[in-house]
Amino acid sequence: MSDAQPVTLRDVHDAAARIKGVAHHTPVLRSRTLDDLVGAQVFVKCENLQRVGAFKFRGAYNAASRLSPEQLARGIAAYSSGNHAQAVALAARELGTSALILMPEDTPRSKKEATEGYGAEVVTYDRYTGDRVAIGEALAAERGLALVPPYEHPHVIAGQGTAALELIEEVGDLDTLVVPVGGGGLIAGSATAAKGLLPGIRVIGVEPEAGDDTLRSLEAGRRVAIPVPRTIADGQAADIPGELTFSVNRRLLDGIALVADDRIRDGMRFAFERMKTVLEPSGASALAALLAHRIELTPAPRRIGVILSGGNISAQRFAQLLGD
Repeated sequence: MSDAQPVTLRDVHDAAARIKGVAHHTPVLRSRTLDDLVGAQVFVKCENLQRVGAFKFRGAYNAASRLSPEQLARGIAAYSSGNHAQAVALAARELGTSALILMPEDTPRSKKEATEGYGAEVVTYDRYTGDRVAIGEALAAERGLALVPPYEHPHVIAGQGTAALELIEEVGDLDTLVVPVGGGGLIAGSATAAKGLLPGIRVIGVEPEAGDDTLRSLEAGRRVAIPVPRTIADGQAADIPGELTFSVNRRLLDGIALVADDRIRDGMRFAFERMKTVLEPSGASALAALLAHRIELTPAPRRIGVILSGGNISAQRFAQLLGD
């Protein structure tokens, strides 16, 4: 990994080999109704069916499995709003070590309980007043743990890129790839894989309207911080892009689309009713942007890939969000 290009297609291929047989090779769904509504063939990569219910396991396992035996013996730490927390907890269990996870106090209960269910110790903080990076780094240093961040790590980014790698290897050429954006790790890895395999592909990110930090940063040419977003898409409630992820994304992304919370609900409903799959709000945002015609499709693409990034949501919360 060079300084100029911290993550390469080769790194993504290496990550794919490392996680093979541990992470799921998730299915790709099609829907004629979706094709008709969008005006193109749409290939939907179901990372909601990944282990822990989200793409995060790919990067967490790729990074954690590369730690030295001495580091693994001491344990792993992470900070996360939920999906990365579960991913690191499961990766730690798979690797025979322990995990300490820092989570926001308002994390959905289902995600906190799932993280503890994988054997991790959970410590909480107030996301609106506390600095999770500073708190997480301090906890890791105090206990001598190896910190696996949710996106600011080349091995994490490379691992996330295996989702797009699998999609393209399975379905072939794509004109456009649409990916949810939170801290930027999934789209950084996906763009690295996609443009490495298909140099002419357009890669479009999707953020919730309240959490447009990556869009603002790309427009400004530098990382821009915003107030912590208040959105149903809790997995995309980032207030500033990662430094490493932004260095990749400003070079590779072709645009960012914004989608309102109500349209995200529409995407969740469409996936459930028409595609028979359950998505959390963050997992539905890319699909929602397509359905809401929030993505510029000129020239008209023939084949579009979409990543559904996660499905970790309780039945109660799902019904609450989609209730009439």
